[in-house]
Amino acid sequence: MKHCYSYFIFFCLFFVLSVQAQKKHKYVFKDSLDNKLDFSDFLLNPQGFIPFAQPITEPALGDFGIMGGPIFIKPNKHPTKNYTPPNITAIFGGYSANKSWGAGIYHLGFNTKHKFKYTFATGHGSINMDFYRNVLNQGEKEFEFNFKSTPVVLTFMKQLWDTKFYAGLEYAYMHSEITPEFEFQNLPDFVKEKDISSTLSSPALVLEYDSRDSMFTPDSGSFFNSTYHINEQWTGSDYNFQDLRISALQFIKVKHNWVSGFRLQLEFQSNDGPFYLEPAVELRGVPKARYQGKSTYLFETEQRYDFTMRWSAVGFAGMAKAVKENENFANANLVYNYGSGFRYLIARKFKLRVGMDVAWSNNDFGYYIVFGSSWNQRN
Repeated sequence: MKHCYSYFIFFCLFFVLSVQAQKKHKYVFKDSLDNKLDFSDFLLNPQGFIPFAQPITEPALGDFGIMGGPIFIKPNKHPTKNYTPPNITAIFGGYSANKSWGAGIYHLGFNTKHKFKYTFATGHGSINMDFYRNVLNQGEKEFEFNFKSTPVVLTFMKQLWDTKFYAGLEYAYMHSEITPEFEFQNLPDFVKEKDISSTLSSPALVLEYDSRDSMFTPDSGSFFNSTYHINEQWTGSDYNFQDLRISALQFIKVKHNWVSGFRLQLEFQSNDGPFYLEPAVELRGVPKARYQGKSTYLFETEQRYDFTMRWSAVGFAGMAKAVKENENFANANLVYNYGSGFRYLIARKFKLRVGMDVAWSNNDFGYYIVFGSSWNQRN
């Protein structure tokens, strides 16, 4: 029932905002190619946006909630001969069943004339989130914490000559006030005293390659990102640790209506960071922070079959391991997921598809409203 309810909310919001915009601006949300519902022409206008609503289905956040807001997608003023990504601005807010809330803004910009791109994101929230640990003689146990956090992320990357490689810097800042929401005499072993009130100040080196034919729902191409974060006293952080995250995506158009995708993600952390930033398995159907370790290894594939130009079905499956400190890779638990979903081509000129996925894992189930590629949202 809650699945239908969240799906209903999404399309009600979509319909209401669409009608209101049409009344004000006299835009028709139909594609001249097939006369079907399409947001391309509306997005190309100065005040055009896509209203986006997504249910919060994360078990660690209470299983249900809603987040959304307008997403503005604007074509680049200086297009190149190849695919030129648009500029994106998103304003969002959300509330979940366990009384978590948050709001923020995100902007991604491309300057093709001077060959650089940049991102800016910030927000504030009060998040109630469960973390899982094995306790002696008790098995796996949930620990709920309240996080009051203000994150800020800035990224600047310069294109390397006329290649598809970018290199640059990132800076991430976050101050957090954490309150345990469970009875205790002493903090659990995995929580340090300084975790309760702490500041992260983390510069990073970034290397990226992107040959995808769309940044939203690619049909072909490759994506690679390697980000190395440093937290030290000289950076202004309360912690001393480093984190290396590597993500790689590959999309192959097997046939004109069949796209095969593959995802590889690795993360390694050295020294002692805060417990909530330990590398975690990020798969559909897997609760965030349920499987954490000092390193994670993940592989997933997704197959999309286009029945028509507009409608598609997807199927996916993956596996991962979170390896704890002083644990062998072979001894780490194998985490798996599988599931299916559908997509609708909502903005043909941007190759943007939206839809819904359902996913199962070792012990859990999740469902997701997907905007573009699910892998963009999981990364």
